[in-house]
Amino acid sequence: MNTARNRRRYPRHKALFSAKYTAKEGAYRDLIQDVCPGGVFVCTRRKIVQGRTINVQFPILVFNKRLSLMGTVVRCNATGFAVKFDKPIDENIFNAGDWGVTCAEDSLDSEDLKN
Repeated sequence: MNTARNRRRYPRHKALFSAKYTAKEGAYRDLIQDVCPGGVFVCTRRKIVQGRTINVQFPILVFNKRLSLMGTVVRCNATGFAVKFDKPIDENIFNAGDWGVTCAEDSLDSEDLKN
């Protein structure tokens, strides 16, 4: 049996931090639920269309800088939406962040993260 965890391309890390994002619908700030080099899950009740191009900005606290990444909304539900980044976060930068514990459950599965 192939579990969701085994299909994941990147391990997810639980997170709870504020991020800015801009899409056709507007510019907003909401909470990130989990993060990985390939994407994030944004907790929100806002309706962002699946397939929409989006820019997500969030802090990498180690470098005291804010990443700005382009991506695509790959899934939406009542609690938020998943974003697959066009280009994954560099592993060295990602590993320097303090993301917390790796998630057993996740917002993006391997189908969402295929190139």
